[in-house]
Amino acid sequence: MSQPLRIALAQFDFPVGAVEDNANRIVELIAEARDGYGADLILFPELALSGYPPEDLLLRPSFLHDCHRAMERIAGAATGIAAVVGWPESVGSVAYNAASLLRNGRIEHTYRKRELPNYAVFDERRYFEVDPDGGDFVFELKGVPVGVLVCEDLWFHEPLASTVEAGARLVVSIHASPFEHDKRRRRDQLLEDATRAHGVPIAYVNCVGGQDAVVFDGGSLVADGDGAVHPAAVGFQEQLLVVDHDPDSRRFAPVQWVDEGDESNDAMAWRAVVCGIRDYARKNGFRRSWVGLSGGLDSSVVLALAVDALGADNVTAVRLPSRYTAGISNDLAADQCAEQGVQMITLPIEGPFQAFLDMLGETFEGLPVDTTEENLQSRIRGATMMALVNKLHGLLLTTGNKSEYAVGYATIYGDMAGGYAPLKDLYKTEVYDLARWRNTVGDPVIPVGVIERPPSAELRADQKDQDSLPPYDVLDAILRRHIDGEQSTEEIIRAGFDAATVERIAALVRTSEWKRHQAAPGPKVSRRAFGRERRYPITSGYRG
Repeated sequence: MSQPLRIALAQFDFPVGAVEDNANRIVELIAEARDGYGADLILFPELALSGYPPEDLLLRPSFLHDCHRAMERIAGAATGIAAVVGWPESVGSVAYNAASLLRNGRIEHTYRKRELPNYAVFDERRYFEVDPDGGDFVFELKGVPVGVLVCEDLWFHEPLASTVEAGARLVVSIHASPFEHDKRRRRDQLLEDATRAHGVPIAYVNCVGGQDAVVFDGGSLVADGDGAVHPAAVGFQEQLLVVDHDPDSRRFAPVQWVDEGDESNDAMAWRAVVCGIRDYARKNGFRRSWVGLSGGLDSSVVLALAVDALGADNVTAVRLPSRYTAGISNDLAADQCAEQGVQMITLPIEGPFQAFLDMLGETFEGLPVDTTEENLQSRIRGATMMALVNKLHGLLLTTGNKSEYAVGYATIYGDMAGGYAPLKDLYKTEVYDLARWRNTVGDPVIPVGVIERPPSAELRADQKDQDSLPPYDVLDAILRRHIDGEQSTEEIIRAGFDAATVERIAALVRTSEWKRHQAAPGPKVSRRAFGRERRYPITSGYRG
């Protein structure tokens, strides 16, 4: 009968570039797993030492040197326990996405990732090489052969198959896998299929935390050798997970493991955005945030997200009413601030707006009023909000959603001004869903009147969004096909959508590319987010 193995999984946030801090945390967790839980092995996420993704930091020899020096220090702390740590290994001018086995105070062996993703948010082939002489890595731990894989390796058949052929009876896989809708289900299916196909149990550790436009949810997993996948660890939360593994039954048993609760799309998306706001603010030195609160849906949802992320005392809402702002908008904004305990400032923009009209009057004489005057109001608001954060400090959160960014229904240097865009990857219909969901969790924080009102930019009298756009359920259905699904206009029309509407929306998406290139970063929650994941040229003659 084989001896059981106790395995710790370090589901933690390892910030990008914080090499010394990450090394200190790794050393502390090694000691905690060994001394506090009697673990035989502790697993750390992919590139835990450097943080993921380190991007062009990997092109700096000094950065890679610092990582190597830190790894040697970490290895010295790995006594009485084995540790698998992800890090960027450099050999001469070549860098590898590596996972090293640390044991007995030294780096015993280093495995180099074989499958380097180069799609969506991933650019690993820009930085890393595949070792032509590399291959499987299997080590013995208390008589059990343990194989090591790094992230993408597990999503391909060959690395796992060859690792099992090399004798592995347990596989550990370290990850930096960003959150997106439905990712949990696909991870579960991956582990179920892999363990059933190869008869080998798998321990899967993932990092947590926000990093610019990506958010890592954790959701670490273990799967028994018969394909039974255990409940995922709670997401967006740091924790040292501990399981016992029985090599004879090929099963895991939790020792310290908090399961995920609500895995619905709305719950996970809300927590992903909250995590994104919190970590973007914290890691960039912001203690407070600012939100321009109009009394409309988007700004109301952003305010609630900011409060959940940073606390009401660290959020300031600003009303910026104009001659076109309805009284109900001001009232709803005030109600939400009172409900959530948020400080509210009111700065009417009528004075500067009239001053601009007076200044431009002679130049614009004889020309009809159009979106120029509408955008002036938005830009006055943007300049005012930027003045507040410059003088009083903090992070300005923009309030535009993915539907608006897609078709350009947002004002550059106006409502797009700011440092972080929480709703950037959420379509308007999804924002409605999130608002309704959030009001079911504890006390309602988004006024019902906000959710039920017809959406309006309130930049002219009696304005409604649907004066300029199709109903949002129609618009979003077209955008999902065109942006997320990469469908052509012909394909969308064949699916039953009005041809003129599809052509107009596709044209708006195309001509708004320049705005998106200047937009603030925001958390990715879909499979096709604007920014790193969807890189279209601004200047293009293609009309498909």
